Amino acid sequence: MNSGRNESEIRQLLESLLAGEQSIDAAARQLAQQSSTTTSIDSDAEVRLDVGRQTRSGFPEVVYAPGKTNEQIVSAFRMLQAADQNCLATRCETEQAEAILSEFPEAIHHPAARTVRIQRHFEQTGRVAVVTAGTSDRPVALEAIETLTWMNIQNDLFIDVGVAGPQRFLAVKDELADCDAVVVVAGMEGALPSMVAGWLSCPVVAVPTSVGYGASFSGVAALLSMLNSCASNVTVVNIDAGFKGGFVAGLIASNCHRASSD
Repeated sequence: MNSGRNESEIRQLLESLLAGEQSIDAAARQLAQQSSTTTSIDSDAEVRLDVGRQTRSGFPEVVYAPGKTNEQIVSAFRMLQAADQNCLATRCETEQAEAILSEFPEAIHHPAARTVRIQRHFEQTGRVAVVTAGTSDRPVALEAIETLTWMNIQNDLFIDVGVAGPQRFLAVKDELADCDAVVVVAGMEGALPSMVAGWLSCPVVAVPTSVGYGASFSGVAALLSMLNSCASNVTVVNIDAGFKGGFVAGLIASNCHRASSD
């Protein structure tokens, strides 16, 4: 953005603020976005981290651990820390997690979720529930929970609420109705998201898992079932993608809260 255009846009922003056309919070966000460019990158010899992503997209870059060395992951965490941003690494092996903890003792490792995170900011907002069809879906659900915690979104986990025992869902549906979004994690035939969505007015983010016998095709059967859901408020992410399910739901909750505060 050239300086002339930047000055003109700032002037328009200030005029709209003085005219009462937008709130101080909205103006501050717009100003921050104008000052952030795609060159907001911290880097070393092997890692180029997008430290401007939080300004543009609402949340920092996440470190996907597979294929990275321990030092590359630690280096990325150093950059996030220097930018005063929450840190999250997903799909961490034990050795990778130990390397992070050695450098950052305050980091939180969740072995079942395969995540490591560092919270620098703790004020929570919104509310998202994560529901699993079975206990076998729990690791994927925990990745979603850890993601939501990293995003500073209030969250609750409901385990083993599958369609084979519908009374289990009925016992918790009133709690789910108070949420901004619900993540539903299911393998086998993948029927649970449609049932949950039929009882709720909020978005339901369906996460198919690879749990199941032969004809489940490692989650493809659940994925296709969810993609063909008759419930209009169901959207679907990739197989075993607990991070993506949690992130999308967290973004919905964050924006709901922001809209209500503007």
